[in-house]
Amino acid sequence: MAEIKVTDLTFSYEDSADTILDGISFHIDTDWKLGFIGRNGKGKTTMLRLLMGDYSYQGSITTSVRFDYFPYPIREEDMEKTASELIPDWKPEIEEWQVLIQMNQIKMDPECLYRPFGTLSYGERTRVMLAVLFADENEFLLIDEPTNHLDRQAREIVREYLAGKKGFILVSHDRDLLDAVTDHVLVMNRESVEVQAGNFSSWWENKEKNDAFARSENEKHQKEIGKLKAAADRSSRWADKNEGTKIGFDPVKEHDRDISTRPKIGAKTKKMQSRVKAFEKRMDREIREKEGLLQDIERVPDLKLCPMRYHKDILIHADHFSLQYADAKEPLFTELRFQIRNGDRTVLAGDNGCGKTSILKMILEKAGVKQPGTHVEGVQAGRAGSNDETGSGLQAGGTLEVGAGLVISYINQDTSFLTGTLREFCAARGLEESLLLAVLRQLDLNREQFVKRMEDFSEGQKKKVLIAASLITPAHLYIWDEPLNYIDVFSRMQIEKLILEFQPTMLLVEHDVRFREKVATEVVEVGEKRQ
Repeated sequence: MAEIKVTDLTFSYEDSADTILDGISFHIDTDWKLGFIGRNGKGKTTMLRLLMGDYSYQGSITTSVRFDYFPYPIREEDMEKTASELIPDWKPEIEEWQVLIQMNQIKMDPECLYRPFGTLSYGERTRVMLAVLFADENEFLLIDEPTNHLDRQAREIVREYLAGKKGFILVSHDRDLLDAVTDHVLVMNRESVEVQAGNFSSWWENKEKNDAFARSENEKHQKEIGKLKAAADRSSRWADKNEGTKIGFDPVKEHDRDISTRPKIGAKTKKMQSRVKAFEKRMDREIREKEGLLQDIERVPDLKLCPMRYHKDILIHADHFSLQYADAKEPLFTELRFQIRNGDRTVLAGDNGCGKTSILKMILEKAGVKQPGTHVEGVQAGRAGSNDETGSGLQAGGTLEVGAGLVISYINQDTSFLTGTLREFCAARGLEESLLLAVLRQLDLNREQFVKRMEDFSEGQKKKVLIAASLITPAHLYIWDEPLNYIDVFSRMQIEKLILEFQPTMLLVEHDVRFREKVATEVVEVGEKRQ
């Protein structure tokens, strides 16, 4: 067992005025299974890169261990190579047999090691990389969001695999994964960094208790400060009034006063002024003692949504529905049946590549929504026939009916089209800029980001732009395709609460187990026959 000590670490990117990490310190043991938690933009990935030695920084990082990082970089030309050919680039000090041992543990066919990397699914690529990552047992591993884009089965395999390992930092916003595989947490709070034994749920329970105590203490503190201010104000007014009587008096009305009383009045005034100063000093001391009391409280403001109610009960109807690519031998799925009614929150589930996103695209095309736009009023309801071929190269069979005049708000799982400023984004989509910025602030996007170009945003920040745009768009149906990839835990909780409160009609593809359990009214398994 060794230690990693980080002391007074400060870092900012050369082309940015923002300080990403400011004087942070912590130490951790290298045999821990450490979950790394924090808001989007708090510098988690940057911290991993600093441990890897990728950037220059102020402060110190002291350790005797070597690091390795997931995911490995993949270039366009690497897609034609096999993972076996890529191992010398990723981890040159290991042998292939070491990787094969790990592939057996992560339930992978060894044949995947010898297929072109571009032919592997997201789940297969992740598992191959993890097998390479853990092949050397003498490293401390830095794992950055391994379950993004993975389906339920792949997530379960990765979770089971990591649960049997140790000696890593895991950056993840998947609460189920963090609870299953970690025994310590490293938390980037708003103003501090903390290390605590336990998993996400135990840390969150402690945090809620600590936050409640801090709020209670702060209320007492504010009442005390209010009383001190009132007493100081009274004393100040008494002193001012008394000081004003030193010079000038009416000898008829104030027969007991003469010029010799001035020193007495002055002494009394001085005493009152001393009391005022004492009150002010006490207030300053109280404020200093309580300073920072609420600095790390996670304020999760309530979001709002303005869903529209469709004039008919059924918005989407699918019966014996199938999809197949024109050049494919087998359909993506057959005999799919489901309906979406007002108030339903339907989640499409299934393995990667089973056709979930294709269903969404087909619905959007029939509703006349231009991708990757935000919302467009629907067109005439459609019925998919066996020869119906869309612009996406998909052939549909059976029935897929989309309500006429349906207004859809859509979140694309892809963010690569987001370029330019937020102002340009709002102008292009007819969104109210001030409203979008207000929602982004509620989702904890810093104001400093508002003047940047979106291509410079992190993936989590880009996703928040799409979510905010959808939230301010009144719609009959909200279609969200993997909206929570890269989104921090606290924002996920906000969105859960929003959906449960406003109960919009939704069709979602989302693999976050906790999120799905909380918000879904129905889960439709794509690829399985439904009676």
